[in-house]
Amino acid sequence: MNSRESRSGFFTCDPDIVTDDRFRNAGGAEIAAVLISMESSEFRRLALRMNEVNIAACFASKRDKAKTAERFASLTGRCQYRKKCRTLPRKCYFADMNSPLRRRLPECTLGDFEQNHGGPHLLHQVLSWWAGRKPNAPAIISYDRGQTIDWATLHDISSALAFDLFRRGFRKGDFLATSLPLSLEHIFLEYACFKTGVIHAPLDLRLRFPEVLRCLEMIQPRGFAYLNPEMAVAVKSHCGSVEHYWAQTDLAEMIARGPASASPGLQADFGKALTALREDDGAQAVFTTGSTGSPKAALLSHRNITCQNLCLGTAFGFRDERILLNLPPSHVGGQAEVLMTALFWGGSVVTLEVFDPFKSLDAVQKHGVTMLGQIPAMFQFEWRLPDFPGFDLSTLRKVVYGGQGVSRQFLERMARMAPLIATGLGLTETAGFCTYTPMTSSIDEVLDTIGYDMPVYAMSIRGDMREEGTAGAPLPHGEVGNICFSGPQTFLGYVNDAVSTAKTVSSDGILYTGDLGRKDARGLHFSGRAKWVIKSVGYQVFPGDIEQHVCTLQEKVASCGVVGAEHRLLSEAIVAFVEKKPAIDLTVGELRKHTRGLASYMRPLHYVILEPGQMPLNRVAKIDYVRLSEMACQEIDRLRAAGRWDR
Repeated sequence: MNSRESRSGFFTCDPDIVTDDRFRNAGGAEIAAVLISMESSEFRRLALRMNEVNIAACFASKRDKAKTAERFASLTGRCQYRKKCRTLPRKCYFADMNSPLRRRLPECTLGDFEQNHGGPHLLHQVLSWWAGRKPNAPAIISYDRGQTIDWATLHDISSALAFDLFRRGFRKGDFLATSLPLSLEHIFLEYACFKTGVIHAPLDLRLRFPEVLRCLEMIQPRGFAYLNPEMAVAVKSHCGSVEHYWAQTDLAEMIARGPASASPGLQADFGKALTALREDDGAQAVFTTGSTGSPKAALLSHRNITCQNLCLGTAFGFRDERILLNLPPSHVGGQAEVLMTALFWGGSVVTLEVFDPFKSLDAVQKHGVTMLGQIPAMFQFEWRLPDFPGFDLSTLRKVVYGGQGVSRQFLERMARMAPLIATGLGLTETAGFCTYTPMTSSIDEVLDTIGYDMPVYAMSIRGDMREEGTAGAPLPHGEVGNICFSGPQTFLGYVNDAVSTAKTVSSDGILYTGDLGRKDARGLHFSGRAKWVIKSVGYQVFPGDIEQHVCTLQEKVASCGVVGAEHRLLSEAIVAFVEKKPAIDLTVGELRKHTRGLASYMRPLHYVILEPGQMPLNRVAKIDYVRLSEMACQEIDRLRAAGRWDR
């Protein structure tokens, strides 16, 4: 017998599993009995080591097959069936397990989430969990105020504010909007909301009055906390749903006063309200950034967020790290990804109320930050500081980026900040990260992939959603299609927008991210937004492929954004907006010569060279494709008037 095969042919796996006495010389029914009776952790360990499982060949009964197959699916999330049939398939594969890169990424299963981390599935429970275990350890370190909040204080203040909200009439399902920086008061208030069942809705401080009013009209909040008094005046004039207003100074005074007194009856009602909270209840409404349309309020549950906390912390090793948080509190990166994941794993968070490149680097050296996660634009702002070489970043061990693709030159510079780097795909609708590269010192391992999914939240590449609302069929490895996910991180839906929700989550529970990509043994490869795919001369063109190619002119190109524009001959033509680097000469002729390296149908018909800093960005510093499309239309109007288009 081959040393890597069992006698029954049940699995092909590592020798130490094969030689387990329970399986040596065992028949199918005996193997089934052992597997069904195993503890979940042991079963998962064995399952994740397997390369192939031939279920039908070894089990004595359909019942044994069904029970064991169900355990494989629930505890590993890796079952992919070779063919469809009315009974259990003959073979079941664990996708991507043969990839060396994949094997280096720790994995989280549904069993891990439900059993090993079955306690803190409610966000406020995380505070009580760690306050009971290390009450005096630092949880929040405010760089701006020079103040440290330990776990016991964070728990006690947020609990006192939660009771105050309840006393004022807030109940589960109410919305409370905030237009605040990432202040201590803001963090206390949002965790108070979580404990009361109130849905926290953080707004971007940079929103103009009409945009704020539109967001509030969407969610109809009962409370509003603000920094700008003029904003409060506007809200009072237009938003009848808001009953309670707090300036940030009001919140500080409430905290200073301490817990409010109340009758025993009210305290008893508050206790009942706490026990009525469920992990599938809404916790936070995060507005999408609007890079492909108007922002929508994505409602995230406690379960969505804590599952993401488990996966992200497992993949990138958040336990006991000291993490810098300089992302905006209105963004899922600043909330579920950094703040809540760090707290979930018992780490400490060094906060900046508003991003500042100098303060960010100073916070790293002053407070011994060990982990840093930012979007690429934030790194660029820091690297451009004249004083950057003088900052002591020696405590940094891990640096993570997300939000958009980067060049090799970018990764080389990032790798000089810390020994380990990583990235992944993150979305508001998935409560943050949903794919992960292993933490690595290799630039090549990060450059051409955005990582792998976790078994608990499985990824698939699919065809378009069907007209009746069900998900399209899964596509083979290597084929470009819609990037989709299914599992406990999928958001509850867009607030008061059932139409948009139905376009995003299929009737059979598959989340369509709106992104296109393909996957292979090296993980997920991003191709672009589905909405912005260009159909030129009969070909599907993915803007990301062109942008990546143009950006290989590293010495001259700072960024590139590609959109399609209506063309009477070609149907749709490609327009490339290229931002040049400072003090650099760049010509259209150079760009045309460089893009000869692309297939002819992928080459832009028109180029617009932008000066440094002129690339339109949205609120989280990603390229604003809506604005680029508007700019392209203006360019086309000008070209048509001169007779230089539609030829």
